[in-house]
Amino acid sequence: MLHTILNAQNETQVAATLQQCCASEKWVTRMIASRPFIDTSEVLSQATSIWESLEEVDFLQAFAAHPQIGDVKTLQAKYANTQAIASSEQSQVATASDDTIEQLALANQLYLKRFGFIFIICATGKSADEMLNALLARIGNSRQQEIENAAAEQLKITILRLNRVESSVVSCQ
Repeated sequence: MLHTILNAQNETQVAATLQQCCASEKWVTRMIASRPFIDTSEVLSQATSIWESLEEVDFLQAFAAHPQIGDVKTLQAKYANTQAIASSEQSQVATASDDTIEQLALANQLYLKRFGFIFIICATGKSADEMLNALLARIGNSRQQEIENAAAEQLKITILRLNRVESSVVSCQ
């Protein structure tokens, strides 16, 4: 059970586990301070509550830990330490057409230039074309709306990764 794993780990171990789920230092610190957890539901509730209490600087720190959608080489190299939890998140990008990958790369650059942070989307289960369409739909938003959209997507990613902690810990033993 997730709560058992997080409660049993020492502070260094739990910090490493939580950083794989969300790279906001403040979120990790507050999650650690929330231990012990009664059950997995409380872990997820605290994760959500803490995330929603954070500020833009904390969101940006979490966003910066993600590779750009479609940047498979960066995903493999830079984020090797999160592979056990995050490896399947952009799996459908690997099978996308060259044209879609190229469009994603260009649209990502435009998004980054416009908002100052990379496009964040919970990619699990989405095709590259779906992600491209979402990116194109969001690029016209205000920066504030995109901070809110990206923060909501980051929370989905964080919850998804927390739910994968048990299987990644078990498979690494």
